[in-house]
Amino acid sequence: MSETTTVRRPPEPDFPALTTEELITYRTEENRWRASGAARAILGEPDPGAAIEWQHLALPGRDLPVRVYRPVSHDDGEAAALPLVIHVHGGGFVGTAAQCDWTNSHLAARLPAVVVSVEHRLVAPDSPIANAADDGWDVLRHVIEHAEQWGVDPARTAVFGESFGALISALTALRAREAGLRLKAQVLVNPVVEVTETMCDHPSVAEYAYSPSRALPLLRFLRRLAVPPGTDARAFSPLYAEDLSGLAPALLVVPTQDAVADHGRRYAERLWSAGASVQVTEYPGARHAFLTLPGIEPRAGDARTEIFEFLRAALAG
Repeated sequence: MSETTTVRRPPEPDFPALTTEELITYRTEENRWRASGAARAILGEPDPGAAIEWQHLALPGRDLPVRVYRPVSHDDGEAAALPLVIHVHGGGFVGTAAQCDWTNSHLAARLPAVVVSVEHRLVAPDSPIANAADDGWDVLRHVIEHAEQWGVDPARTAVFGESFGALISALTALRAREAGLRLKAQVLVNPVVEVTETMCDHPSVAEYAYSPSRALPLLRFLRRLAVPPGTDARAFSPLYAEDLSGLAPALLVVPTQDAVADHGRRYAERLWSAGASVQVTEYPGARHAFLTLPGIEPRAGDARTEIFEFLRAALAG
């Protein structure tokens, strides 16, 4: 029997009532589906011009999986260093880098570039947002420090994240600036940019709280897991960073039928106010996570093209 007929997507749980054991079961089954051939009709087929493999990085105190995308061939010769894109998938408490193969393989093949997608520690009662934030930063730092082994040019590096992954990417861009690492670009797609008590106090959250998806209970559940009592939520909320100057040029991709659309809009305003280079594109009618759903979201292709063009210009040698 084929994988397509044996892998079933689990039903969405009742998030407010979800126990730790039920969370683990749900995300195991959901991530298995997202990584399966059964999901390809929705998540899209990888670009055949990219080779895809899992690798494990030895990071401080842990080994972390990353999903690596490389062009099968490129015009500059096999020895030439390629640009580097550090990607972080969305989901927060559920999700896998494999769900982003459609976009990441295309970028790797067509830019061309090495795309390293971080299989970050998912938030859970024993794994707060600080773990995921460290994973994004430590993968970037590790690959940069071993650039020759990876065949990448550290002077042509960008970060790219989606939803909760965009939050991690935005935090990584801030840490890179503090460390003196000059990024060429940051791409934030349907970003969540705050996890404070006010993260749901935006007009777009009220408008799209339960349609086209049950966003409000999911956001509240995410915050409960990500920010344990005693955590300084503002420290993990780029929207409230004291200084946003000196950051890499940003592309913010904002689907309009999205509860967190105002997160992206407000963050763009703050970046503009800080003098950053910002490009914002709204996609009318598109839903949250639309970039990962090319099989059912007609604007996914347009967004992928825009991200490609933005990164191609930013990472040009």
